[in-house]
Amino acid sequence: MTALAHEVTPVTTDDKPAAGLDEILWQAWKAMELPEGYQAEIIEASIEVSPTGRRRHMVLINRLRRALEAHLEGHDYAVWHDGNVIHQRKCWIPDLFVAPDDPDEIPDEEDLGVDAAGVVMVVEVVSPGARNVERDRVRKRREYARAGIALYVLIDDLDGEGTVSLLTVPDSKKATYTEEHRVPYGTDAVIPDGPAKGFTIGEAITRN
Repeated sequence: MTALAHEVTPVTTDDKPAAGLDEILWQAWKAMELPEGYQAEIIEASIEVSPTGRRRHMVLINRLRRALEAHLEGHDYAVWHDGNVIHQRKCWIPDLFVAPDDPDEIPDEEDLGVDAAGVVMVVEVVSPGARNVERDRVRKRREYARAGIALYVLIDDLDGEGTVSLLTVPDSKKATYTEEHRVPYGTDAVIPDGPAKGFTIGEAITRN
């Protein structure tokens, strides 16, 4: 995900979200008008607005998308980007996601994007900045697990010399992925299951 520009978090009187907060955030998100080059997501009781990514972010995503599209050729699934993935009044815009080739198969109820129930894989590239790192490594990890998305791929230049993590077997009740395969750059990370089974994220994608 791209660098954080602004976050809107409604104030509550205790540690738990106020009744109806999800609906308030949902209506506020739908009414937002952002300048070109910005996007808004609803992540764990906050609306977050962020700009497009830096050059390195763009390069990684483009390499990954081209390779993944070739891998999925002839399948009923496609690689998508710049689209809303929606789950229970939450909205996320992953850097990439894999879903049916025909998105009309998995519409959300208000026709604003696609239902997370039909998304089989999401990808985020971590951007510099403590808040950005925490968002992708922690809060989005919890959100994608809550939605039951089978595979979360995290490409992280900022973890040591760089790592690729494959997070699988989501536990929606505990908001966590129960299995994690984390490899350093230079070592192949191989997708274990699903439409992208056998796809390799290696040096060809992560190189500087």
